[in-house]
Amino acid sequence: MLSRRSCGVVGRRNSPAFVAGVHRQQQQQQQQFTTGVFPVGTSQQQLQQQRSNRRMLLTSKSSWLRPMMTTVLSMSTTAEEQEQSVEPSSSASSTPSSLVGIDWVREVVAAALNDIFDPKEIAKNAAIAKLDGKKTTKKNKKKKNVDESATNINQEEEQQQQPKLSEEERNSIIQSAIDAAQPFSIRDAMVTPATKPEFGDYQCNAAMSLAKSAGLNPRECATKIVDQLRPVIQDYMEEPEIAGPGFINFKFKEEYLSRALGVMVKDSMGRLGVPEAGDKKKIVVDFSSPNIAKEMHVGHLRSTIIGDTLSNVLSFSGHDVLRLNHVGDWGTQFGMLVEHLRDEFPQALSKETSKDVELGDLVTLYKAAKKRFDVDEDFKVRSREGVVKLQAGDEEALAAWESLCAASRVEYQKIYDALSIVGLNERGESFYNPYLLNVIKDLEEQGLAVESEGAKAVFLDGYTNRDGSPMPMLVRKSDGGFNYATTDLAAIRHRVQMETSDGGEKADRVLYVTDAGQSQHFEMVFAAAKKAGFVPDSVSLEHVPFGLVQGEDGKKFATRSGDTVKLKDLLDEAVRIAGEDMKSRMENPDEDFTDTIADVAKTVGIGAVKYADLSMNRESNYKFSYGRMLSLNGNTAPYMLYAYARICGIVRKATGQPDDQKVVWPEANDIIISHDSEKQLIRNLIKLPDVLSEVESDLYPNRLCDYLFETSQKFNQFYENCSVNNAETPELKASRLSLCTVSAATIRLLMGFIGINVVERL
Repeated sequence: MLSRRSCGVVGRRNSPAFVAGVHRQQQQQQQQFTTGVFPVGTSQQQLQQQRSNRRMLLTSKSSWLRPMMTTVLSMSTTAEEQEQSVEPSSSASSTPSSLVGIDWVREVVAAALNDIFDPKEIAKNAAIAKLDGKKTTKKNKKKKNVDESATNINQEEEQQQQPKLSEEERNSIIQSAIDAAQPFSIRDAMVTPATKPEFGDYQCNAAMSLAKSAGLNPRECATKIVDQLRPVIQDYMEEPEIAGPGFINFKFKEEYLSRALGVMVKDSMGRLGVPEAGDKKKIVVDFSSPNIAKEMHVGHLRSTIIGDTLSNVLSFSGHDVLRLNHVGDWGTQFGMLVEHLRDEFPQALSKETSKDVELGDLVTLYKAAKKRFDVDEDFKVRSREGVVKLQAGDEEALAAWESLCAASRVEYQKIYDALSIVGLNERGESFYNPYLLNVIKDLEEQGLAVESEGAKAVFLDGYTNRDGSPMPMLVRKSDGGFNYATTDLAAIRHRVQMETSDGGEKADRVLYVTDAGQSQHFEMVFAAAKKAGFVPDSVSLEHVPFGLVQGEDGKKFATRSGDTVKLKDLLDEAVRIAGEDMKSRMENPDEDFTDTIADVAKTVGIGAVKYADLSMNRESNYKFSYGRMLSLNGNTAPYMLYAYARICGIVRKATGQPDDQKVVWPEANDIIISHDSEKQLIRNLIKLPDVLSEVESDLYPNRLCDYLFETSQKFNQFYENCSVNNAETPELKASRLSLCTVSAATIRLLMGFIGINVVERL
């Protein structure tokens, strides 16, 4: 059995209007009213009333009432949203000791909303407005087409048939909205990056959403918000601009830009002034997941480097991150391999001698065993019996299996070392074997796992086969064996439900970095886990899908013979090409490589492969091209490495340091803004917390690469317009050297997240 990870969405979050806890994401709303589950802490009287409302809604035949009520009545917030509710606090109004960014702006706006408006009153008005909304459409223009006219008549007749709510039902709905109202959260603040630089740095749309429920027009509402914010943000922002119908634009003051860059330069060898997350979580990141006794191929590249990069960013943010390697170390193929070892390497079947066995090329061994399995009937029977022995804990079978696992780890580690992957904890499919029976038992007791053609399956709403029949999620085969879904359910319980004292993780968030082809599998597994009560409401399970690596022709990336490209061969080729390119640019091309140059070629070659992958939207397929990824032009690793080395050279020249020594970065100095290109570079640099926050929430590493490239471009514009070595005054030179220091530190930090070591000379 192959690891389900190697077979073969989390999408970007929008910023919809959430008003006073009233407007919640529609899927969560629908689930609450379908299941009748309401938040912990709701009184019995409130529960009875809300469930009564729910029954009324679900039994109503009105097509207009249900969607309206999913907006008005589904007030129950998730645990995550409750944590994000912001009361006016010292953290929102006091002077931060590190950089401020979009998260801070959202907090102070949410605090202002709570000071100005009563969430219960807003919820009440929103419910009334929804109930009193027009239920007839605007008159349609005359249609020449008879069919369209008939359609309009049918729609009008349908609207006339819609039932009216009784006064008791109406009041009950309004009261439910009031009871469920929560304090304004950072989501209600509706703060986003400005759409254009001329609009400033951030934009707030809360007034547009709140105005009607607050009994104000949007500009009046925006004015109230600005008046409340002014004393809190005046040290950071220029006077907020109310634009158009009620948008609020925020722009950092030039004085703050100078202060902020000063914070970054003083912390240039550390966090660059980026604050840690206020709400620290335990996060499990499941990635890489190769198969035992098989070589890692290009398909493992994306999972490995995407998972590692996300883990690095989340760890930097202050979260407790556990990196798990869910290797494929169990299944029917191991019976075949164990029996092959019994014949060819009998010493591998003894614990005393198995460690001394040199199994050689595991791929060759696997192919040899598979060939015997296909042609030798006796060997096939022995292999199937071997699986039973292994699962039963036979000592010889286990010793052989452990030999295979140990030999595979040695080969995997070579790849991980080349890719600079550290801290990855192996926890294969076999780890969860002891928990599988209890998963089945619990599913059966809840009536979720039912008989289906001799097997056990879970049927979930919304999943059907092409013929319209219910789609089963198998959890036990007809022969008693278990499936990928069973293992994944057991893993979920271990990661989020089991107490740490019993070996569990009690994670708050679990990420699964696998190919997009497994999206439906994880959707169904997550849905089943939640339906079975394996996942607390406070825990987030997230699939992080990625697309395929293709050849330059847009087809499957393969060798000339059509075989899957081995990851080791791919990385070796990248290093070779990078080395040849460097050698061609040497003063004496016939000169032998020094160890230093060879190390740089390795950094450039492997870094180019990683960066090219991560610079793409992870959900997209991309065409693998050594030429493009090793180019010194564009958003590539060589370009970014060159940009860093160039800044090092500028600093050396300006400070009189020798070229052959490690750069000593200048001490921090006061920041002077004398040119617009300096200001634009600083505005870009201080957005680092926003970029990291976005990657943390949305899980798209390409945002790091986009920001790196943008930073290098802004630096180039600064350097073209502002001389460092020949600055007009010593103070201005010192200021510009600080800009160089922070720019280089930003590149170094983010390249480190990607797993690429920068070089000071290239």
